[in-house]
Amino acid sequence: MHSQHDSKLPELNSENYINRELSWIDFNYRVLAQAKDASTPLLERIKFLAIVSTNTDEFFMVRVASVHTKLKIHRQATRPDGFQPDELLAEIRSRITVLMREQRSLMHELLNKLADEGVAIKAIHDIPASWRAALRAYFEGEVFPVLTPLAVDYTRPFPFISNLSLNLAIRLRRSDLSGGEDEFVRLKIPDSLPRLVNLEPVLKRYAGIEVRDTFVWLEDIVSSNLDLLFPGMEVIERTPFRVTRNADIDYENEREYRDLDISHFIEESIKERQFGSIVRLAVMEGTSQTALDKLIAEFEVDGERDVYHVNGALGGSSFFELLSVQRPDLKYPVYVPRVSPMITAYPDIFSAIRDHDWLVHHPYDSFSPVEAFFEQAARDENVLAIKATLYRVGQRSPVVQSLMAARENGKQVTALVELKARFDEENNLEWARALEETGVHVLYGVEELPIKTHAKVALVVRRDEDGVRRYVHLGTGNYNASTARLYSDLGMFTCHSEIGDDASRLFNRLTGFAPGTTYSRLLVAPEYLRHKLFDLIDNEIAAAKAGLPARIVFKMNQLEEDKTIRKLYQASQAGVHVDLIVRGLCCLRPGLPGMSENIHVRSIIGRYLEHSRIFYFQNAPTEQRVYMGSADMMRRNLYNRVEVVFPVLDVRLQEQAIRTLATCLADNTQAWELQVDGTYVHLQPGEGERSIVSQEEFMRESMGTFDLV
Repeated sequence: MHSQHDSKLPELNSENYINRELSWIDFNYRVLAQAKDASTPLLERIKFLAIVSTNTDEFFMVRVASVHTKLKIHRQATRPDGFQPDELLAEIRSRITVLMREQRSLMHELLNKLADEGVAIKAIHDIPASWRAALRAYFEGEVFPVLTPLAVDYTRPFPFISNLSLNLAIRLRRSDLSGGEDEFVRLKIPDSLPRLVNLEPVLKRYAGIEVRDTFVWLEDIVSSNLDLLFPGMEVIERTPFRVTRNADIDYENEREYRDLDISHFIEESIKERQFGSIVRLAVMEGTSQTALDKLIAEFEVDGERDVYHVNGALGGSSFFELLSVQRPDLKYPVYVPRVSPMITAYPDIFSAIRDHDWLVHHPYDSFSPVEAFFEQAARDENVLAIKATLYRVGQRSPVVQSLMAARENGKQVTALVELKARFDEENNLEWARALEETGVHVLYGVEELPIKTHAKVALVVRRDEDGVRRYVHLGTGNYNASTARLYSDLGMFTCHSEIGDDASRLFNRLTGFAPGTTYSRLLVAPEYLRHKLFDLIDNEIAAAKAGLPARIVFKMNQLEEDKTIRKLYQASQAGVHVDLIVRGLCCLRPGLPGMSENIHVRSIIGRYLEHSRIFYFQNAPTEQRVYMGSADMMRRNLYNRVEVVFPVLDVRLQEQAIRTLATCLADNTQAWELQVDGTYVHLQPGEGERSIVSQEEFMRESMGTFDLV
């Protein structure tokens, strides 16, 4: 049935489908705009500069690396945006270069403002001689022992350079002027030491000098003391460089590794990540052509395509270190999340859930109910079993500690730990082994190994007075207390019998062999999610054709899956009003005559990372009007992951979710609207209108303050 629906959908082409990589670059521009915003506190503006750098690093490690690979193996692109790998790499370079230039210009401006406020990053040549002497003593005592200069000559090959490491390329000449060619040395800046050296403890220890909130780059300290490393040599040039490697582990082809234990496969893959091919070489502006030619030759990169000249210190993600400065006047006012009545008004979490379903909206609502759900389950003598999916749990995880405590208390505990969570593999592997050591049943996914388990589900089986009952938590975000303070996510607690039954079926599917599993309430990918969403969209299309008001509102992180975009175009053509709140990349083009004039797309970028996914269908049956879940409308989410999108069955909670959507749609200050030409326009309050910042509205009222109109 669905294949027939698919065949009737509008076709995609370069006119109506935006390239995902270029859309992502637009997203990073919106992040940069937060750093440009003078109303954002100064240290927070610096933080957004660091986020731009971190985002860009990951973009090169994963997305640009993927395009590089296609070019290398001469694979022609078949995506509807029409870009072939070579022209796409050229366009990426063009746009990233402009983005970096703007970021670096702003960086220098903000660092000057920060210095005016008493927080400074100093250049070695700008500090007093007494400070330089103290830094030399610090170098000799604490930095010098860690350094390992590696000479390059006919007996010593060019050393391996690890991903994202900071290095100095050093050209030397013998001081005795005995002639001969310049010598070349690579010196790694140790990542075991702070990149931004805080002068307060250093100057106090080595010179008895009191100074506050003043920093020097570690590589500058090293560069100014190279004579101690190379006695008898004259330093001709010292220039920092940094490489970015392909760090995308190919889980799609891991079927080849079926004979390996999955944990060993992940362990080997993490090691291999450091050895991926180089996709970017970053050098500072002013690097000599001699040094650059040496690096290009050794790394075998394309000098025109892969080399980036940076204005200022390399690796802008290090600016995160400045947030350690204790200057609350330069940061966002402290926001204390409100504690849910689930915690304050009930004797325990389970009696609260028995009373009715609950929604919590992090970070506006405290994460404490989620932690209490696991912690109380671990010690409640009536709890029989706990099952949970763990995707990104963080380095200090109260949730995982509770699972281990539950096992020690004799509960049956099952944890599906997703080892393939990109860039969290190592952390998850450590937790998985710790869980196993306490006797927890640890699984790593369904039998089809390439399928990641991205669903956020926890199930507690408890013996109540009236029989065994299943308590379920379902969320849009991870079981991670740290990110719950930074990401906006929604979670629902319920003991609804059908959702509990579905959760049990899901875990049986994940832990055993049950490919024929069906669900009555949950929408589970890859088997059922897209088809059910399409049925609900079809229902809105039918309503519009019958002359009824028809509306869809989706909130998500990314939108690029072809058939979903085609389906939304079909809905627009039928007269359905479609509002899309898409934080990151969006390949759909709104406002095209005859195609998408009824679709509006907005992106909200603010203090917190918008991470929740909500799906609203105006004409759906009551219990199918509002869904939430872990899935974006991406190919990977719909076809290559286990995802769970769950219905909000309680009408009171539906109204809360709808208010959340309405508040996002009312934002006229931190929202950006996607135009028909693919650009984004930053919305501003009209004359006489009050400024509406959705995240500030949520701080006042967790679920928002507006109604859908």
